[in-house]
Amino acid sequence: MLDKAIEHGKEHRKQYRGSKVFDRTCRNHGGCDWCKDNRLYRTNRLEEKAKQDIEIAEEL
Repeated sequence: MLDKAIEHGKEHRKQYRGSKVFDRTCRNHGGCDWCKDNRLYRTNRLEEKAKQDIEIAEEL
């Protein structure tokens, strides 16, 4: 079905660019380490802060 749309010029989706072309894990919501760390940066930062707060509370 998709081949028919491409053949008749009705397909408007953009082609994958960059590392998304050859690495399937690097696509949206992917699991490659680089993209995953970028996507979860804020969450990881908040978790690290929470761990530090717990350690400080335990010292007191």
